[in-house]
Amino acid sequence: MRLYEFEGKELFKKFKIPIPESRLTGSPEEVFTAFNQIKGPMVLKSQVLTGGRGKAGGIKTAEGANEARAIAQELFKLTIKGYPVKSILVEPKLNIKKEYYVGVTIDRANYTLVMIASGEGGVDIEETAEKHPEKIVKKSLSIEEELYTFEALTIAKNIGIPPAQIKQGAAIIVNLYNMFKKYDAKLVEINPLVLTADDRLVAADSRVSLDDDAVFRHSELKEMGIEMRHEEGEMTPRERKANEWGIPYLDLDGDIGMFPGGAGFGIMGNDFIYYYGGKPANFMDSGGGPTPERLAKMLVLLDENPNVKAIFGARFGGISRCDDFAKGVVMFLKDHGLSKPLVMRMTGNVWQEGVRIFEEAKQASPELFKNVEFHGIETPIEEISKRAVELAAAQKGSN
Repeated sequence: MRLYEFEGKELFKKFKIPIPESRLTGSPEEVFTAFNQIKGPMVLKSQVLTGGRGKAGGIKTAEGANEARAIAQELFKLTIKGYPVKSILVEPKLNIKKEYYVGVTIDRANYTLVMIASGEGGVDIEETAEKHPEKIVKKSLSIEEELYTFEALTIAKNIGIPPAQIKQGAAIIVNLYNMFKKYDAKLVEINPLVLTADDRLVAADSRVSLDDDAVFRHSELKEMGIEMRHEEGEMTPRERKANEWGIPYLDLDGDIGMFPGGAGFGIMGNDFIYYYGGKPANFMDSGGGPTPERLAKMLVLLDENPNVKAIFGARFGGISRCDDFAKGVVMFLKDHGLSKPLVMRMTGNVWQEGVRIFEEAKQASPELFKNVEFHGIETPIEEISKRAVELAAAQKGSN
């Protein structure tokens, strides 16, 4: 469960991690007022539960209150990766001498916690780890272990924090680790941890992701206004609709709608689409033994997604039955209609019956199937995957 930047910084404050003076605002007029309260050049930071705000134009600087209000008017119109900007954090513009990275996460391969630090802050830590692994400092600890000050001092020294600030840097590292454990976090990051021109260490940004299964243990979060939300961010409109219908669904950034037969088959289908040069528009799970009504609703989500150019359906009948799959598709075609090409394949439990249902429905209403291609076990899944990629490319080419 990802927190907003301002929420993460409130937790930082509780653990004596220094943060800039700030105001959370919900309108251009509130930005104007906040600017006059704090004074000086300001940074206006859109509050959305996703990364890449700066590249998307969601972070701006302003020299005066009127300029800040005008910028805020534009920021409040902005949508970043599908998430509308509803609040802006106003902070003083820091005079930066140096940037560092400090974070704590879970090393799932080794079943430990891991403190990660680097003297290269303000950039993608994954990119730094890949291109310059020597610039990354890591320390693994079991969940029962404490991080001691002498260990944090070594980390601070190794990432280049100056001697005059090294004790403060070590305290920030220890406090961040303690915060991670206290709130059952999955990830906490300060990126960047800034050394200012007047030699202060300040957490200029926060990224905090909590384990949603453990939020009930922390009633104080609710008192701060932090309550259960989508796993990693705000839901898109389609994700909200899918949630209401009880369908596990996640929007992705591709253009091939994925209509799978179960989570495992869905993951495999996504891999096939990537392998043949396409990009999935979503991940979705039909669940064990889905009803035709549920399957029809899954197709509604895909057909009404403007990013989807073609739909790829793959059903492996195990617990679920291929005849129910076919009935759900036919129900969708009759009740909703299809606006984009659909190619699908069935195999497994009563797949012959599923094909028969399609063939009979097509004979009765051929106009419903003009954009539909259906196959049985005789056609390899690889061929269906390639066909979906071809159909999506053709649709893009015709637009």
